[in-house]
Amino acid sequence: MKKTDSKMERRSFIKMGLGGIAGLSAAPALISGHGNEVHAVSAQGRKMIYRTLGKTGFKLPVVSMGVMNADNPNLVAAALDAGIIMLDTAWGYQRGRNEEMIGKVIKGRPRDSFVLATKVPGDRERKTGYLLPDTDPKNFTEKFDQSLERLGLEYVDIFYLHNLKRGQDAQYEPLVKALVNEKKRGRAKFIGVTSHSGEPEVIKAAVEAGVYDVVLTAYNFRKDYVDELDEAIALAAKAGMGVVAMKTQAGAFWDKEKTDPINMSAALKWALKNPNIHTAIPGFTTFDQMDLDLGVMGDLTLTGQEIKDLRMEQKTGGLYCQQCDTCLAQCPQQLPIPELMRGYMYAYGYKNLEKAHTLIASLELPDNPCGDCSVCSVRCAKAFDVKDRVTDISRMKSIPSDFFA
Repeated sequence: MKKTDSKMERRSFIKMGLGGIAGLSAAPALISGHGNEVHAVSAQGRKMIYRTLGKTGFKLPVVSMGVMNADNPNLVAAALDAGIIMLDTAWGYQRGRNEEMIGKVIKGRPRDSFVLATKVPGDRERKTGYLLPDTDPKNFTEKFDQSLERLGLEYVDIFYLHNLKRGQDAQYEPLVKALVNEKKRGRAKFIGVTSHSGEPEVIKAAVEAGVYDVVLTAYNFRKDYVDELDEAIALAAKAGMGVVAMKTQAGAFWDKEKTDPINMSAALKWALKNPNIHTAIPGFTTFDQMDLDLGVMGDLTLTGQEIKDLRMEQKTGGLYCQQCDTCLAQCPQQLPIPELMRGYMYAYGYKNLEKAHTLIASLELPDNPCGDCSVCSVRCAKAFDVKDRVTDISRMKSIPSDFFA
């Protein structure tokens, strides 16, 4: 099939099947549906499950694309042509190149044929990751200006305040006002918050704030507190908020050497079995990974083998740090261990050395973070060898930034 034919089919599917994205429920391709979920057949003949992203009205496939680790514009274009609708990026991904790359891909495509979400962080304290009490809304808005310019868009569909760890940060008035103002100006159709840790608290505070349309939360089978997280997610969904899941693949590998991969299909299905998760944003970087994720879209049934593959009884190990922060009070050096563990996952799980370096370089670490401790006093909830991992990943701070340019 010619590339132009594929684009025509994609546009035809959007026009006839989605009715400008929001009209899927009336699509002639509808197979079945219940509650917030409908099953349909795409123009390419692929069975796909769609859920409505809360009060935004967007009807999205249960699998969207997290573009953080992707640097191939052909892959992003192929994902859109295959039926994926939402692309998720951020101001800081690949030092801005990620947004620039997406901008080139979407240029010339009908604006109602995709949903674009981006994220901007507030100023944060180094060790804890909490918002600084005097974080500057002007700096926040200027970064969003850059995002729109890179993307070549007059507005994004979803604009997130990124990476919150406390409920009070979701209600920090200067940044809440900045978000609401962007929505009033029409530069963001909808606004939301994201959280890698302390998610139940952040989500509940976002619901209480009453201004947010969407929440993007870490969610996977490795979370020890998943019951509490499920409760908060259900509360958000009941309040009409769209719920998007990230970190669904839980680090991608069980081991640093990458000899023992996590079953990606099983991990994604596990997350999407929760009907209050409206879509997930796994970060695929190859066409094979894209096909795997597309294969999940039509059937979320976990097989017996897939359940075994998830090793639900194994509470320790792996590369995914659940960011529970219990380690912080244990470290006599007061190291930002959760951030270091996240950098470790970026490097060894995602193979995104640039992202790992950017994070590690921002932490202002001493030259030998664990040098004064002969024995590590930190007892990780996931039984990580914290000293070994901190010593390993902190080496990245000495690499010049232009190495990754």
